[in-house]
Amino acid sequence: MFRPLSGCLIIALTLLLGILSTPVSAQLFETRAKQAYLVDADTGTVLFAKNENDPVPPASLAKLMTMEVVFNAIESGRLTLDDTFQVSENAWRTGGAASRTSTMFAELKSSIRLEDLIRGVIVQSANDGCIIIAEGMAGSEDNFARLMTERARAIGLTDSVFGNSSGLPHPDSKVTMKDLVTLARHIQSTYPQFYKYYSEPDFTWNKITQRNRNPLLGLDIGVDGLKTGFTEESGYGIVSSIKRDGRRLFLAMSGMASQRERAEEARKILEWGIRAFDRKQLFSEGETIAEVGVYGGETTAVLNAKGPVDILLPITNPDRLTAQITYHWPLRAPLEAGAEIAVLKVYIGDTLSQETPLYAVNAVRKGALHSQALDALLELAQFWR
Repeated sequence: MFRPLSGCLIIALTLLLGILSTPVSAQLFETRAKQAYLVDADTGTVLFAKNENDPVPPASLAKLMTMEVVFNAIESGRLTLDDTFQVSENAWRTGGAASRTSTMFAELKSSIRLEDLIRGVIVQSANDGCIIIAEGMAGSEDNFARLMTERARAIGLTDSVFGNSSGLPHPDSKVTMKDLVTLARHIQSTYPQFYKYYSEPDFTWNKITQRNRNPLLGLDIGVDGLKTGFTEESGYGIVSSIKRDGRRLFLAMSGMASQRERAEEARKILEWGIRAFDRKQLFSEGETIAEVGVYGGETTAVLNAKGPVDILLPITNPDRLTAQITYHWPLRAPLEAGAEIAVLKVYIGDTLSQETPLYAVNAVRKGALHSQALDALLELAQFWR
């Protein structure tokens, strides 16, 4: 006995590109990274995906989530850049000069402006800065870590958990490359006034100048953020963004063997993403994408997106696209116009490259009794199939 929980329509999307192309492999790029995820910011097209849902220790990449919590508090008026936080002995010993980890060399029992702490965390990857902020905002790192995970869920990070503010080894901490790209996109689009800190080349605190740890900032290729990280377990990782030629890409990678390999692999995939794809429109604004049956309804539901649906395709060897429209089965009348009822999933080869919500253009009222009876028989047949 089988009863499907969702409907699925298959649409073949053949783009007329002027030539007959040979299908490409599922993955158009090779990387030594164990996990990677590359996304176009404007269209949401997934350009590359490799083990993007594998959980790994975040290391200093956790500091992106720490900063999101801080930026959100400033945006909502709970904090200001001029607020000051005191350096506790715990922060000094765990993340300061005594810890022999990444630090801004904050002096014990001193008070530091929040903006300076933000720059210390972002530019210098300061563990002491993270702990100072966590204790000042939530009383303890444990409380702050819970805030981090709550905020992560609120902004769409589905699989990541944070055990502390710094990314120092913790048994509960885990992130995925897909979640990290979601987080980076959120920071850049939601807090543009703070995103600028990620491109600062250096920062001086306590008379000690440290350069930004992002190796891509000085290459003049358009990279303007975000963060690097390293743990013995997961290797070298990076979350980065490049803006060039009118496009912005976001990248998360992990599992590389050295700092040099991290810089080389990140640079190569970002430049490939900028150069190797061309933007194509699949559906114009208001265009009908599909029609689906509605149980007990007097007519079908016409589906479209809220705007045009564009995607990025490989320039040199474009693959045949396949699209699936998925929805909870069966759709039941009455159905209101404007209701979100389905998702358009577009694949390039085997890679799910884009997901777009679809909405009912028309309202669907209940049909006549004989029509509802026929739909009931069809549903029963489907139930026992």
